[in-house]
Amino acid sequence: SIPLLQAAGRRNSRNLLGLSEAELEEQFVRGDGPGGQATNKTNNCVVLKHIPSGIVVKCHQTRSVEKNRKIAREILQEKVDLFYKGEDSDVFKEKKASEKKKQEKKRRAKENLERKKLFKEMQQLDK
Repeated sequence: SIPLLQAAGRRNSRNLLGLSEAELEEQFVRGDGPGGQATNKTNNCVVLKHIPSGIVVKCHQTRSVEKNRKIAREILQEKVDLFYKGEDSDVFKEKKASEKKKQEKKRRAKENLERKKLFKEMQQLDK
């Protein structure tokens, strides 16, 4: 139910496939979005491509090129791991567990709301 490549972005995974620098193609481009001159005149957005799989990651989370390079590599490593391992990937398993936890929390909140409604109705009837 979860698109595989959208599950990437978790930084807790330990058992990821390694990337070699020879498999990567790196570019520095101008970022987009808000920021005015700081964004429009500097090439601090990192575009990283994994040549064997064709996966491309664009990272412009900070103003620092070095931080963006590091973050881009982490995200790319997770996406490549998902690409090759699929549902056996730790990233996918973490995302699925997180979704399950979120649904459970929603269900409990709904039950509590129903209980409160019933309680109020019972109070109204008592009056």
